[in-house]
Amino acid sequence: MKQRITFIQRVDAGFDPEQAVLTASSLSVRNLDAAREDRITVGLAELPEELRTVLEQSNELHLRWASEGYFDAVAPFSSRVSPGLHVHYTPLKSESSSEALCTLLRTVVAPNKDAQYKDCSKLEESFITPPLLSTRFASSASLQYHTHLPSIQSLVKYIQNTVCDQSRTDGSECRTRADALLSADSVDIDYDSISQTLTVSGLWTSPPTGGWTDKFQKPASPTDQIEFGLLGTEAGLEPEEIKMGGLLAVVGQDKKLKPTMFSFPSRHQPLTEPSSYTVSFASPTGLHPKMSISMPRSSLKRPPAPSDTTCALHTYLTLPSTIFGDQYQLGTTDPLFLESHNLVSLHALAGEMDLEAPDWVVQRWGSNWLLELATPPEAEDAASTPGPSNWTATIPLHLRYLPPSETGYRTAHIPWPVVFWACTAEDDTKMGLNPFDRTNLGWDGLFGPRTLFYQLQPAGDHLVEEIDVPVLRLEGDGYFQGRYIEFGTCVAISLGFLWVLWRLARVAWSSGVGNKRAEAVHDKKE
Repeated sequence: MKQRITFIQRVDAGFDPEQAVLTASSLSVRNLDAAREDRITVGLAELPEELRTVLEQSNELHLRWASEGYFDAVAPFSSRVSPGLHVHYTPLKSESSSEALCTLLRTVVAPNKDAQYKDCSKLEESFITPPLLSTRFASSASLQYHTHLPSIQSLVKYIQNTVCDQSRTDGSECRTRADALLSADSVDIDYDSISQTLTVSGLWTSPPTGGWTDKFQKPASPTDQIEFGLLGTEAGLEPEEIKMGGLLAVVGQDKKLKPTMFSFPSRHQPLTEPSSYTVSFASPTGLHPKMSISMPRSSLKRPPAPSDTTCALHTYLTLPSTIFGDQYQLGTTDPLFLESHNLVSLHALAGEMDLEAPDWVVQRWGSNWLLELATPPEAEDAASTPGPSNWTATIPLHLRYLPPSETGYRTAHIPWPVVFWACTAEDDTKMGLNPFDRTNLGWDGLFGPRTLFYQLQPAGDHLVEEIDVPVLRLEGDGYFQGRYIEFGTCVAISLGFLWVLWRLARVAWSSGVGNKRAEAVHDKKE
């Protein structure tokens, strides 16, 4: 097992050498004001059999979970996904349909009875197929899944009851590290069949009260390793680079912390000036809510990408099955519609697109939408531009009919979309060799491999919108309050059907009588 603990300090954060002390058997940190990433890499042979069975049937498996609360992503961890659990999966054999992954997901998610959760039964019925730039050279997984998941309590419990209980010597420490994930802002789990390793990463973008205080002991096994880094970031010499410097050490091997400085190209870049956005729905929402994405005009300055690149502002929506967009409406080229909503075009969509199906008929979890947003003219001088201080793009959406409830309402949980700039990089830009790179985010695979991304930060305490949807109300005895409407509808349809049959019979009978009379008159004339 290999561990990598990385602390990222802000430029203005103070540091005393006594805050990080390395000895022959341990490394201690005290009151560190920094972001933190813990990454643990485990070999396939070290995992419990039930988890190993799932992974052995996988070509690649990527889980991305993001908290619903606000957090400020920092470089080099500036990439984002919408709140909830995202699963990106490619089976080892394209024709295989493993139920083992769905069984694992039901254990990890463990939804309560009130959660709007699409049960995972079979991959082809529960997952969606994302659009790929190239089916031959695809940079993202072939299947995708998402669900609303405010807490990863069930995932932590699963790790403790399986991986930690099988740990050779550090079972208690493993359980403590797993518990710490409950306060993480995001958690990633990655596996691919080439490396035959499972990687679990947790990110905390801000320290606890008083800073980070922790102690890392030398691993008992010679095959295990703990790498430590205390680093700071700054802009590189090239626009696509990130420069990092600080202290590194391998616990139990190095005698002192080693100073270091290095740079690397990164697809995900920080914006040099604060850039934020908020998401809301116009009230009353009705059954056709309109999502508004508002951004201060000062946030829409062109990112610091190379001058010869083309940059465009995008948003990537992750919509549960309860709400959807109209692909024909959003995919229009009508300039009046696009200008009225500050949209440019719909670039990609995947998932459930049936405009008429109620939610209980929809099998798969929902849909994804990639839209390019319009920006105000001369955004670089936005601070001096007269008019509203915010620039708002609106996206018309539609709610599905939901199952009845005792209150007459159900809540649709809609995660905030991500908003980012995508800039085409120079042809000779190399994006490899990034120790902090993050892939399989859902939206990154919809762009070329040399694209630079600049993420806007959501400005809100809760990054999931909740819409009350009116539904049929259940009575105390469990019957529909609208059962008389249902019975009346059936009676009306039956009577209408009988009336149509009666009218057809009359027409047929009248036609037959008329023919007979015509024949009689004809015979009489003869």
